[in-house]
Amino acid sequence: MTKIAIIIGSTRPGRNGEAVARWVYEHAAKRAGVEYELVDLADWNLPHLDEAMPAAMGQYANDHTKAWAAKIAEFDGYLFVTPEYNHSTSGALKNAIDFVGAEWANKAAGFVSYGVFGGARAVEHLRLVLSQLQVATVSAFVGLSLAHDFENWSLKPTAQQEAALTPLFAQLESWSAALESVRTAAAAAPAEDAAA
Repeated sequence: MTKIAIIIGSTRPGRNGEAVARWVYEHAAKRAGVEYELVDLADWNLPHLDEAMPAAMGQYANDHTKAWAAKIAEFDGYLFVTPEYNHSTSGALKNAIDFVGAEWANKAAGFVSYGVFGGARAVEHLRLVLSQLQVATVSAFVGLSLAHDFENWSLKPTAQQEAALTPLFAQLESWSAALESVRTAAAAAPAEDAAA
């Protein structure tokens, strides 16, 4: 079964991200043939990147990195719930992405963003970052406006935003499943190279 993480990309006290992610999860959990799991960066308490070796080397020294790598490796795809801070994503989410390398590769990602302008600029930044990690990002996304989808800082998404979740889920699920053959081939390649 395809397994997708809904990653809460803000650790800020008073964040809107947890409410947004729980709203997304409530709808995702109703879908058949796929398993969604909430992954809250606040629960991981990752420090600023403290690995001596680049993540691309896959030689993790710290226990928190090894645990985070194991968690990320569990999934076939990711749905990032991101705020927009200063035309980008949160530092906490960028840091968490940078901690590991191959665990992200050949998987799919989608986005639910929120901010004054719906978080669109955070999503565009994340697309660039994830492309370097060989993550295929789907075109459908949901961008929640602080002016129209929140009331007194409480989440009140419009019916249009709720409807927009369906194509996001559909694209993310199909791409996550389709890329399984790419992951399988990539995993088999080192063994074939060694046998040659």
